[in-house]
Amino acid sequence: MRLVIGADHGGFELKKVLLEHMKKLGHNVQDLGTFSPAASDYPDHSRAVANAVIDGTAERGILICGSGVGASVAANKFPGIRAAVCHDTFSAHQGVEDDDMNVLCLGARIVGPELAKEVVAAFLAATFSGAERHVRRLNKVEDIEKEFMRTE
Repeated sequence: MRLVIGADHGGFELKKVLLEHMKKLGHNVQDLGTFSPAASDYPDHSRAVANAVIDGTAERGILICGSGVGASVAANKFPGIRAAVCHDTFSAHQGVEDDDMNVLCLGARIVGPELAKEVVAAFLAATFSGAERHVRRLNKVEDIEKEFMRTE
């Protein structure tokens, strides 16, 4: 799978671990930064990952910050992005299967490297079910998004 990963300074070390892990799993992963532990802003990395998913450079993205929350909030501002903080394997696969989640957000100060690897593996192994009730709900989410998009 074509993936992108990004992190702020809080997620820098975990990003390095997950980048190598995903490559070992056979995925094509592009690192969108940060490239050092120097302070950086999660909205910048959320923008980079979201844009790569939106333009088709990647099928899915992973964002890491201290809690995962800030990165998720920022990523969800982009049309077509369905990002969620997941710190367990059930949420990671269920978010894809039921909600067609395309960006996984992790908190490096919440989960350790081994659990993060398991959560990422669950996220990447999952596929959207396409069940009628999930499609109906996803369409409603997309309707909300369209309703509030500016058309200047």
